[in-house]
Amino acid sequence: MQNNEKLRTFICIDFPSEVIKEIARIQSLVNKQNFTGKLIELENLHLTLKFLGEINSKTLDKVKRDLSTIKFNTLNLQLSHVGTFNYKGNPRIVWLKVTGDIFNLQKQIDASLEKLFPKEQRFMSHLTIARVKYAKDKKGFINYISNVKCKNIKFSINNFKLKTSELKPSGPIYNTIAQYPLSI
Repeated sequence: MQNNEKLRTFICIDFPSEVIKEIARIQSLVNKQNFTGKLIELENLHLTLKFLGEINSKTLDKVKRDLSTIKFNTLNLQLSHVGTFNYKGNPRIVWLKVTGDIFNLQKQIDASLEKLFPKEQRFMSHLTIARVKYAKDKKGFINYISNVKCKNIKFSINNFKLKTSELKPSGPIYNTIAQYPLSI
């Protein structure tokens, strides 16, 4: 990476295969609805803890250093329920709620990076599973999604990651820059 080059970066957790399998099942149910949009590729699924935007190599080095100071236990999480984010009555995002101690980890990440980035104003522990451009029956789509039941799978996460995101016409390409262990 050259000094003036900027990388689009974010901090996230990835999911174990049992969770990915359940997400694929839910996506197949979502896909039965008549909508224009896109299911998120299984290999791209993640839960963003903090989006950093485009940063240069100097800032990236500081981020890596500051994240390495975080001490946190393994995360015990659970899949909760499915929902939508809507804009003016139009569904835009289909998401899956993740519950557990993830809010405290996110707060520690915010605290460790407070000299470089503003704190998150409204962190929502969700995982985007589909992006919706258009649904003919908006209310029907939203109602259907709210009734999709997910298995309340419990799982553990033992690291979080710093990744880059390269936006391509075919979709984003994510690369892990660094991985940080969770276990005090």
